[in-house]
Amino acid sequence: MYHQHACIQPASLRAVIVCLQLQPTVGSCIVTSAAEHVQWMRRALALADRAENEGEVPIGAVVVRDGKLLGEGWNSVISLSDPTAHAEIVAMRDAARLVGNYRLPGATVYVTLEPCTMCAGAMIHARIDRLVFAAREPRAGVVCSTCSLLDEPRYNHQVSWEGGVLAEESSERLQAFFRQRRK
Repeated sequence: MYHQHACIQPASLRAVIVCLQLQPTVGSCIVTSAAEHVQWMRRALALADRAENEGEVPIGAVVVRDGKLLGEGWNSVISLSDPTAHAEIVAMRDAARLVGNYRLPGATVYVTLEPCTMCAGAMIHARIDRLVFAAREPRAGVVCSTCSLLDEPRYNHQVSWEGGVLAEESSERLQAFFRQRRK
């Protein structure tokens, strides 16, 4: 397992990344290398580009287990007229179809933006082991920005999490997208 540092309101992006870094603890945790995190986050960023090319908010996600891609998705809310078609949900649906089960134990979700309440809840129900996200979402993120939903001990499953992987790259893409949209 990982333990999370208390998430404070840092003054800079560098402080955000430091705030979100996790320290592995002794136990049965599978430690994933930083290079592997970057590899899968780059795939999620490529999917975010696909979302942007389709006129969607540029967010991408992949579901990985044992080093293998199980599912992928990008924001499709507008194109599908589906308020639940967030990148994480689409990727988990794709993975669940592949394995033939809605539960995805042992899986890691990589996503370019801190998940919202709906997506975090779906990860709990799918029994996702770990979440790795890039940028924080100060208005709707429920991992450490507005609350700590995944750390809630009353749920029947906890998802370990790590943030800040390629955060600056993801943040820049999102900021550029919204700047362009406001023109």
